[in-house]
Amino acid sequence: MIKIKEGFMLREVAGSYAVVPVGKASLQFKGMITLNETGAFLWKNLAEGIEKEELLKKMLAEYDVLESEASKHINQFIEKLEKSGILE
Repeated sequence: MIKIKEGFMLREVAGSYAVVPVGKASLQFKGMITLNETGAFLWKNLAEGIEKEELLKKMLAEYDVLESEASKHINQFIEKLEKSGILE
């Protein structure tokens, strides 16, 4: 299961999405992450904990995208979060 660590909050401001660290996470992670609508969709699902296959199914149901493209973007998104130390 893939899940966002505690201490990160997604905020929507005027149609834009930003992830900010709170509490102890703010001591380790400096700055914020901006996301587009698709990134926010992925974040919300990852925040609750989800298997990669289920995330792909949800993305295909939500967006008109080829499975290969959706899978590629999900993998890239997860890789960036892993490198940033945001995933459990």
